[in-house]
Amino acid sequence: MCTCPQKYSLHPYTGCSHKCLYCYATYYVRYTDSKPKRDFLGRLKRDLNKADRRIPIVLSSSSDPYPPEEKEYKLTRGALRLLQRYGFKVLIMTKSDMVLRDMDIVKKGGICVSITITTLDRKLSKIIEPNAPSPDKRLSTLKELTKMNVRTIVRVDPIIPLLNDDPIELRELVAVLAEYGVRHIVTSTYKFRLDSYKRLIEAFPEYSNTWKLLYVNRGVKVGSYRYLARSLREKLLRPIVHEASRLGLTYATCRERLITKEFFNSPTCDGTHLLRV
Repeated sequence: MCTCPQKYSLHPYTGCSHKCLYCYATYYVRYTDSKPKRDFLGRLKRDLNKADRRIPIVLSSSSDPYPPEEKEYKLTRGALRLLQRYGFKVLIMTKSDMVLRDMDIVKKGGICVSITITTLDRKLSKIIEPNAPSPDKRLSTLKELTKMNVRTIVRVDPIIPLLNDDPIELRELVAVLAEYGVRHIVTSTYKFRLDSYKRLIEAFPEYSNTWKLLYVNRGVKVGSYRYLARSLREKLLRPIVHEASRLGLTYATCRERLITKEFFNSPTCDGTHLLRV
């Protein structure tokens, strides 16, 4: 399912204080606030001595490396210093504007930044990503990163039927991202798991029956998830990839099994190819 190249995944924190309703990671990491890992930097240093420097490191894939707790603990900042000292390429994946605090490290090179923006609707974002910075702050962060010649990626995902699936709004979002200098777009649909689904229907009970119809009755089981039917996934993602194509951006769909040129024109899904530029 995953079309990304080999990479290491690094998590300074367990759990995530952003508390996004759709979070896929909460079935194996408890839905709790971010907690710093014990002796994280010491253990990281020992691991880096044994790691292959040719393999990029993602910071982080299943928890945000810039939760509010990072202001106090500075584990992500410490990790970036170590990774740069050891000569590793790094892909930062975050929803936070706090990454700008570490621009003295990031702008030295070897680091790309991927920011997730699911919607520009502030009200909707506040419901589905209650503790994450606003979409406006994330856009401002992209603008500042571009000014400093940092290569940026945006994940427009997950696309959730009835919530953030308006095709006009999605095309407008991609157009805005292109204006802000984004190089690569990653997108995907929401994958049904009982833990995240319960959070979504608690917030949007009026959509419960429709989601059950789309995912349970008409969807398909892939591993431990339920996917939307392929035709619906293609329909939901087309506005994003077509607009990205029109604007000359690279784009990819993540874990969708849609690897035709219409949905995937990039050397990598996650944007790590930008680390080689």
